[in-house]
Amino acid sequence: MPWFVYIIECENGSLYVGITEDLDSRFTRHRQGDGADHTGKFPPKRLIYREAHDSLESASVRERQLKGWSRAKKHALAAGRLRELRDLAKCPVARPVRSPQ
Repeated sequence: MPWFVYIIECENGSLYVGITEDLDSRFTRHRQGDGADHTGKFPPKRLIYREAHDSLESASVRERQLKGWSRAKKHALAAGRLRELRDLAKCPVARPVRSPQ
């Protein structure tokens, strides 16, 4: 049975990232307020993204990765905007610090 990494958009606009083996059941629990602390405080509006993984380990690694992403990157992923996702992933170029003269 596959593991799923998913992103839920909550009523307040926040995004929740999680993993589960049974996406339908887990989303129902989130809607009932007992899925997680965050979705208990901020009810889920809709599931905006999901991806399947062959193992709990793989899904857990991906979940941690996505949790570290900005809202913009998560929305780009969910919308399938790969070019925007690549652009958002680029590290800004550090500017040299000038010393006072």
